[in-house]
Amino acid sequence: MTRAVQQHRPASSTTGGPLGLVAAALVVGTFASTIANTLVNVPLAVMTADLGAPLTSGTLIVVAFNLTCAVVLPFAGWLGDRLGRRRVFLLSMIGVTIGALGAATAPTLPLLVGFRAVQGLSGALVLPTVLALLTAVAGPQRRGRAVSWWAAANGAGQAAGPTVGGLLTDTFGWRSVFVAIVPFAVAAFIGAWLWAARTPPRTVRLDLAGALSLAAGVALVLVGASAVAPAGLASPVVWVGFGCGAVALVAFVLVERRRSAPFVPPSLLVEPRFARSAVAALCQMFCLTATLLTIPLYLTSHLGVATRTAGLLIVALPLAMTLLAPVSGMLTERWSPRWALRWGLLGLGAAELALAAVVGMGGAGVGSGITLVGAAAVIGAGMAFTQTPAAAGATRSAQDADSGAGLGVFNMLRFVGAALGGAVVAVVVGDSPTGTGPFALMLLVCAGAALFALVFTFAGRSPR
Repeated sequence: MTRAVQQHRPASSTTGGPLGLVAAALVVGTFASTIANTLVNVPLAVMTADLGAPLTSGTLIVVAFNLTCAVVLPFAGWLGDRLGRRRVFLLSMIGVTIGALGAATAPTLPLLVGFRAVQGLSGALVLPTVLALLTAVAGPQRRGRAVSWWAAANGAGQAAGPTVGGLLTDTFGWRSVFVAIVPFAVAAFIGAWLWAARTPPRTVRLDLAGALSLAAGVALVLVGASAVAPAGLASPVVWVGFGCGAVALVAFVLVERRRSAPFVPPSLLVEPRFARSAVAALCQMFCLTATLLTIPLYLTSHLGVATRTAGLLIVALPLAMTLLAPVSGMLTERWSPRWALRWGLLGLGAAELALAAVVGMGGAGVGSGITLVGAAAVIGAGMAFTQTPAAAGATRSAQDADSGAGLGVFNMLRFVGAALGGAVVAVVVGDSPTGTGPFALMLLVCAGAALFALVFTFAGRSPR
């Protein structure tokens, strides 16, 4: 009797369930975390107006998620090692659900920002955990393909976020956009509970000084950057944030160099493949967040387009990311990953330049709308061919170094880019942009970020 029961228990041990079911649960969880980030982009102006807050302060709704995610991510990789990755994933889905329900009922902007931070904390637990679980279950030969599943889930969340956010806001009000997250998080929790293998925890010592100095440095720099728009460049918050953040990051480097068992091996941070992947991912996420904020704001505040229509117009960008993620995974396995990364960044930079030209002309007709959608689709393609090889390279480097925290740092830098994207949009576009100039300038900044990452891919040689 006992043996029969054990045979019917799904994923009750370390073996887990069928690969397809495990991957589906992890992909749905990634989708829930990603869509939680992007659902607010289109209805942002509606949210701030309803809560009686200026748009510059309302951008904290976006920044809070990315900032919290970036700060917690270094610890997320370590927690996955220490507690077991399956357990951390289950906890993250609980956090995503709590954050979504809290945001849906928040009566004031500060409370809404606080629950967005809860969502960001939970999202931080998802990213390195899912990447590690997927690549482990797929094996080295299918690493690129496994990463493409993760990238497709990210792209699907980006695709659904603006469109679903606009449609739900127009139909049921902006609070409904957070309620929509809950079914996905619950489904991912149930799937992982039933089928994901129980990964045994490992006794991994936490270099507390290194971890805290890294988290504090990143947090302070992002706080300083986020305060520029609402408080002004001369604000003490800005300069204290930047100054103390720089001191903390210098302290992190000094501490890690002296540790026999550092939080993150310094050799990993300067390893060329990891560094190229991290810089490319940071710039790609900067472009993604900034573009998905700039274009909806341009459409709704400058052209007077309805939020529903704005969401549909911008969906081409993340949809291209989703559809091309598997292609990018196969090419990453067959080509040199660095060449795949270069072509992705080149396409991304060129498309951002083209979109800046479209916005700068300020057309509102059908032809301009079609051109905008086409440029957004090419940007999405560039991001698809950037995201997968960057993640594959960073994953390989971190696993070669046996560093769970290394994956956390890689994903932290992705969300540093996202948080900076939101902060720079608040500075460049502002509360009441006049003309198309600020929007076009923001897209030119994105093009510059992509081209900088492209140049950086020529730095150093990968280990054989």
